Amino acid sequence: MKFNALLIEKSDAGYRASIQSLDDDDLPEGDVTVRVDYSTINYKDGLAITGKSPVVRKFPLVAGIDFAGTVESSSHASWKAGDKVVLNGWGVGETHSGGLAQRARVKGDWLVALPSALSTRQAMALGTAGYTAMLCVMALEGHGLKPASGDILVTGANGGVGGVAITLLTKLGYRVIASTGRMQEAGALKQLGAAEVIDRAELSAPGKPMAKERWAGVVDSVGSHTLANACAGTKYGGAVAACGLAQGMDFPASVAPFILRGITLYGIDSVMAPLAKRQQAWQRLAKDLDLAKLEAMVREIPLADAIGAGADILAGRIRGRVVVNVNA
Repeated sequence: MKFNALLIEKSDAGYRASIQSLDDDDLPEGDVTVRVDYSTINYKDGLAITGKSPVVRKFPLVAGIDFAGTVESSSHASWKAGDKVVLNGWGVGETHSGGLAQRARVKGDWLVALPSALSTRQAMALGTAGYTAMLCVMALEGHGLKPASGDILVTGANGGVGGVAITLLTKLGYRVIASTGRMQEAGALKQLGAAEVIDRAELSAPGKPMAKERWAGVVDSVGSHTLANACAGTKYGGAVAACGLAQGMDFPASVAPFILRGITLYGIDSVMAPLAKRQQAWQRLAKDLDLAKLEAMVREIPLADAIGAGADILAGRIRGRVVVNVNA
C-alpha cells in the first residue's frame, strides 16, 4: 500500500528532507501497524528536519517523534485492529521511522492507549511537548509543591512545553510566572492563565550564584543560563524540572542554591520514560487540561508544510502547537 511520508536522506550530495511516496515494504520492523491521523512539530523534529543537530542517526528515515492514530494490524497481545493509540519517544523519528507519515510500524510495547476523553487530533495538539509538560508538573507535585507553596516559573513560555505547562498549572490552582522572548505575546500567555509575564532577558544572561527567592518551582525547557538563573531564584526547598535545551546544553550554575537553599533539580526524560508513567501522564492530560485553551494554542498544517514548519520552530517563529494532518 502506498503512503506519503516526510523522508530524511543523507548521501554524498548532502542532507535532504522531502515528501515521498513509500509503500509497506519501506516500513521498519515492528509488531503493530498504525494508520496515522495526526503528528506534530516539536523542537526535536525541527532539528531532525533541518539537520541542525544529529537527531536522525539512521538513513533513510521517516521523521516525526510522535503520532496518534488507529491500529490497522497487530501481532502484539495488547493491541488489536481498531484500537486508538498514541506514541512518543523510544527513538522513533531518530533511529526508527516515525510519525510524519500516513502509516507507521512500531513495537507494541511503545504504544499508549489514547484516553477516551481525547481525539487523535487533541492528542497531537499535546504531542511530546504536552506530555513532557505533564511529566514536569508531576515531578513538582511529587516533590510536594502545592499552590500555597508559591509561584511557578515557566520558561520558554511561547513554546509547546511552556504553553501546556501554563495551562495545566493554572487549572491546578498554581500562580504562574511566564518567561518569554516575545513580550508582544504577553496577552496570549495571560489568556492561557499566566498571572505575570517577564522578559527572558531577565534570565538568559550570566547571573549571580544566588538571587532573590521568587518562585517555589520551575518548568524549564531552555537550559543554559536561563536554567542556572531559574535555580538561583528558587525558594528554599523548592524544585526545578528541566526538560529542554533551547538556549543550550550547558549549565553554567553554582552549587549555592542546592546546598544553601536545599532546592532539587529534576531531569525530565520523555523518550525512555516507563510505560506506567506514560499512561499516568496521558490520563492526567485528559483530565486536568482545559481543552478549550489547548485549541487556542493550535495551528493545523498539511504534511507538505511540515518541512517549512521544522525551520520555523527553530527560528522561534511558532507560538503554541503545530498539528500535522498527515492525510491532508
